[in-house]
Amino acid sequence: MSSLLHLVGNTPLVDLDHINPNPNVKIYGKLEGNNPGGSVKDRAAYAMIKGAMERGELQPGVKLVEATSGNTGIALAMIASLFRIEIELVMPENSTRERVLTMEAFGAKVILKESIEASRDYADQKASEPGYFMLNQFANEDNWKAHYRTTGPEIWKDTSGKITHFVSSMGTTGTIMGVSRYLKEQDSSVQIVGCQPTDGSSIPGIRKWPEAYLPKIFDAKRVDKVIEVSQQDAASMTRRLAREEAVFAGMSSGGAAWAAVKLASEIESGVIVTIICDRGDRYLSSDLFG
Repeated sequence: MSSLLHLVGNTPLVDLDHINPNPNVKIYGKLEGNNPGGSVKDRAAYAMIKGAMERGELQPGVKLVEATSGNTGIALAMIASLFRIEIELVMPENSTRERVLTMEAFGAKVILKESIEASRDYADQKASEPGYFMLNQFANEDNWKAHYRTTGPEIWKDTSGKITHFVSSMGTTGTIMGVSRYLKEQDSSVQIVGCQPTDGSSIPGIRKWPEAYLPKIFDAKRVDKVIEVSQQDAASMTRRLAREEAVFAGMSSGGAAWAAVKLASEIESGVIVTIICDRGDRYLSSDLFG
């Protein structure tokens, strides 16, 4: 019998052939919604909590506090419950009700603020108080290292080393930073493509950060190309994934898939892997599938 934590990672890679416009290109989606907490953030959350405990930074009786747009919070709440750690999560007030309720179901206290930036400021302030500790996913090296150790090797193995392009949404940037490091070590010609929202677009999980809030783990040199995606295109592709590929995911996954399809139409041949970072049931109370 395995611990729940043994179920983190080793997610499947599926062929997204119905949305693929180029018969000479393969587009694969890595289904991170198959993680026990339902998203790619399970990997980083486990690595960050485990790392903090092993280094003695997270002591018994200390409460975790973290700002999140949703998926990291759910993953942290799930894993904190296993280690009997109290946790307080701070989220934007426009977060879907499903996300808040899921965190609370795992025993987390949830605080809502007007934006992710305000949530980060609140968590910073709280972490300065006695009895609190913040993992700080935006600056925590364990975030990207989780993907260097697991996501990158899985993609390389499951494509038999044939991957030519990796496409990922950019939020905390942990996924793209870790996978980029690993894939470039195997083959420096693999192209790393990040997704950002167009100006004025709001896509949960994909951010174009103001300079003051740019994640400290982000290194622009590790991203070969950035594709901007609009809110409308991300939402439309999310619905297409469900209806044409039977892949039920959130809007950041739709944004990354849209970028992968755009990329496929621009290259002659290749093997593209994109991250399908969570499940669509977290967005049913929004108008995403309405």
